[in-house]
Amino acid sequence: MTRAHRITNGLAAPAGRTAGACATALLRSALLSALLSGCIGDQTGATLQPAVVAVPAGAPRVTGRERTASDADHAKLVASFGGEYRAPAALKLLTEVTDRLVRATDRPEETYAVTLLDSPVINAFALPNGRLYVTRGLLALASDTSEIAAVLSHEIAHVTLRHATARTELALRSQLVSKVVADVLNDPATGAQLQSQSKFALARFSRDQELEADGVGVKTLARAGYDPFGAGRFLRSLSRTTGMKTGTGQAGEPDMLATHPGTQERITLVTRAARLIGAPGLGVDERARYLAAVDGIAYGDNPGDGLVRGRRFLHPGLGIAFEVPDGFTIENTRNAVLGTTPEGSRRLLFDQVENPAGQGLEEVLKATWNDAIEPGSLENRAIGGNPAVTALSRGKDWTFRLAAIRMGETTFRMIMAAKGMTDPDAAFRRWTESLAAVGAAETQSLRPLRVQVVTATPTDTVDTLAQRMLVSDRASERFLVLNGLERGATLRMGQGYKIIVE
Repeated sequence: MTRAHRITNGLAAPAGRTAGACATALLRSALLSALLSGCIGDQTGATLQPAVVAVPAGAPRVTGRERTASDADHAKLVASFGGEYRAPAALKLLTEVTDRLVRATDRPEETYAVTLLDSPVINAFALPNGRLYVTRGLLALASDTSEIAAVLSHEIAHVTLRHATARTELALRSQLVSKVVADVLNDPATGAQLQSQSKFALARFSRDQELEADGVGVKTLARAGYDPFGAGRFLRSLSRTTGMKTGTGQAGEPDMLATHPGTQERITLVTRAARLIGAPGLGVDERARYLAAVDGIAYGDNPGDGLVRGRRFLHPGLGIAFEVPDGFTIENTRNAVLGTTPEGSRRLLFDQVENPAGQGLEEVLKATWNDAIEPGSLENRAIGGNPAVTALSRGKDWTFRLAAIRMGETTFRMIMAAKGMTDPDAAFRRWTESLAAVGAAETQSLRPLRVQVVTATPTDTVDTLAQRMLVSDRASERFLVLNGLERGATLRMGQGYKIIVE
C-alpha cells in the first residue's frame, strides 16, 4: 500500500483553446491509455500520468520504428511499477528469449528492449517502439522458459501487428466525433451517447486484438522452437492465481467494457492453436534453465510498501501494523489492504485518506463514504491512544462498520463489511484495536520473501514442500499453482520446484 494521492486529469478545452490544441490533448490522452495498459495478468495498476523525466544518456535505445511513446514516458512507467528490478540472470534469459522469438516473426529486422519491473503484480505489456516490460511477479508465476516465451511472444505480436496505433486512432476518432457533436453542434446528449457507444466499440476492438495477438503469438512460439502449449499452461496458472484472490477458484469473466477477453476464452484459443501445430511434446520448455534464472528473485511486496505476514500487516514506511481476525486472508494492493473470508461473506479494507487542516474525523469519515451513516451511530473514541471516530452504515445487501483513526499527522480508514444485516462490530473492534505503531527495530528486521528452487528428494511430497513456504494461507494450493501442477500431482525426484522463503 502506497501513500494515498489524488490526480486530476481534465480534458475539457478552456475558452479560447484552438481545435488543434484540443485534438493534441485528446491524442495524448488516447495515446497514453492505449500504450500503457497491461496485456497479461492482474489489471490492478493505477492509471499512469504523463511526466517530463530526464533519461540517462546510457539508457537503451530502440530503432527501426516511429517512437509514439517517449523516453520520458518510459521512465515514468518504470517508476510507477517500483523501478527496474536487478536480476541479471533473469534479464539475460528474457533478452535471449526475445531475440529468438523476433527472428521467428514476420518482422525479424525490428529491435526490442526488455525491462524487468520491481512489482509483485503479475503483468507484462509492450510499447509500439519495441519496449517490452515484464514484472518479477510474472516471472515468479511462470514455470518454464516456454511459458515466459509465450508471454513475450504475445507482447511482440501486439507490436508487429501495430495494435496500439490502430487502437489510438479509433479512440481519437471516437472522442473527436463525440466532442464535435457536443460542442460544435451544441448537442451534449447525442455527444454523450456517441461517447458511450465508442467505449463499447473500443472495448470490443481491444478484446479482438488480444485474441489476435494470442493466435499470432502461439505460431511465433512454435516457429522459435518452444513448446506452443506453454501459452495455455501459463494462462491456466494465471487463472488459478486470480481465482485464489477472488475465492472462486477461477478467474471471473470481464464485463461489457473490459478491454481483455476472459482467461478461459484465451486458454481455449491458444490450446486450439497449439493443437493445430502438433501434439503435446512439440518444442522445448527448458524448465531447468528457467528455474536457475529465477532462483532467488524477490516474491510479493517490497518491505517499503508494507508486508503481509499471516494475519498481520506491517508497513515500515508508515510505522504501523495491525492484525485481522481469524478467518480473514489479506492482500496488500497498490492503494489499500484488502481482506476477505473464504466464502466472501465478510470483507475489510484499510487505507490512508486525506485529512485537510481543520477538518475533524467525523467530517473525514462522511466525506470518504458515499452511503448513509446510521443516525446516532457516530462515536468519538480512542483506539490505541489515538483519536478515532467509528460509525455504522447499512446498505441493501451489506452492513458496514467504519472508522477514521488519526495517528500523528496521518489519518487511516478501516472498513469491515458483513453480508446481510449482521453487525460485524465485535470483529471490527478487535481489528481496529490491533492497530498500533511499530518500532524501528521490528521494521529493520523485516526481510522480503523470495523464490527458492529446491530439488525434490524421494521423501518429498507436495505437502512437505508446501509446509516450507512462508505464505499466508493455502500453502499446498499455492505451491501447485507456483509450479504449474494439478491437484494429485506426484513430484519427480531430482527435479527442481519453487517454494517461497525469507
